[in-house]
Amino acid sequence: MTAETRRVLVICQLDAYANGVKPFEIRRFLQERGHEAHLVDTYGLSRSPRGPGPLAGRLPAPSPRKAALYATEAASALLTRKWGFGRRHLSYYFLVAEHRLRRGILKRELPMDDYDLVICETVYDAGVLADVTTARTLYDAPAPWADEVYFDGRLSERQHQKLRRLETGIFEGVDHLALHWESYAHYAVERYGISGRNLMPLNFGCSPSEKRAEFADPPRIAYLGNVSAGFNDPALLARLSAQYPHIDVYGGPPPDSRLGLRYRGYAPSLDVLKEYQLGLVTCTKDPLRRDGFSSKHVHYLAHGLPVLVPTWRRRLDLLRGSLPYTEESFRSVVDAMRDKDRWQAASDEAYAQATRLSWNETLRPLERLVGGRPAPRKDSTWT
Repeated sequence: MTAETRRVLVICQLDAYANGVKPFEIRRFLQERGHEAHLVDTYGLSRSPRGPGPLAGRLPAPSPRKAALYATEAASALLTRKWGFGRRHLSYYFLVAEHRLRRGILKRELPMDDYDLVICETVYDAGVLADVTTARTLYDAPAPWADEVYFDGRLSERQHQKLRRLETGIFEGVDHLALHWESYAHYAVERYGISGRNLMPLNFGCSPSEKRAEFADPPRIAYLGNVSAGFNDPALLARLSAQYPHIDVYGGPPPDSRLGLRYRGYAPSLDVLKEYQLGLVTCTKDPLRRDGFSSKHVHYLAHGLPVLVPTWRRRLDLLRGSLPYTEESFRSVVDAMRDKDRWQAASDEAYAQATRLSWNETLRPLERLVGGRPAPRKDSTWT
């Protein structure tokens, strides 16, 4: 690549959560630097955009492959979402089937070699990167997929190993590999045994708010996120809410009423965070989540909120402004933030961290990919 204008294709799934944020920021970042960047949203790949009235976007697309993908998605929802046996033993087959079908569909539909760089932001579509012949490829993985699914109780031991081999093949086969947080890259090197030769940093970022949160006593706590996902540990969130009455929960789908959460629905915008004094992260204790990352974390920091994080989450030195807690110490950690000077110091540290994680900073490595200086094939940062 030279320093001239480059054409970049970003394959993504624009959902209502974190997956819908980074692709837009990548496009903006590249366009502001004079490059052409195009997004392809595969979220509704199996569905027809046309249909009568309320059925628009709900019917299968008029294509054999897309109809097969539609049937696969429907069967997966029916057999693995709530049926324990199906979730544990059948999920693998649906995941692999969807992965292969998506690869075949996108290979036929996308003129990938008309571009200089193809970026994929979702694991379900990442297989298509193997079909790119002349463009450079970057797989920007949200998290190590096989382990994420395994620790979510959706794979047997044997299936876990098979899915790991599939994912490792993708990791090693692309020109450039990034994960949404650097601790995940360390995890992939240590746990998957990947070479790391093609790794580059491309952390999830944020947009620091012009208006920061202000001190209040008692401090109000905000929780953002999917309150049904097992890895977010909704039961822990419920127990913390029982300890402290000023926790407001935003996200979806609506939680089980038996959890007793102060559920506020979807946040109208992230600006709602300036009305709070602390942000809350909950997560399970499996090895992946110990090394994990929550996109909500940087959203809290961006509004100057110190972030309550379980002590079992490692590498918190990378996220200044974090307040580690256990279930037993939670209330005392929160009560310490009733001191205005202490809260202000923690808030200043949080906002300073958000500034270092602004999108223009975290996406800066992309300049090297489109500006003529290829990423190093061996980076000691990751090994």
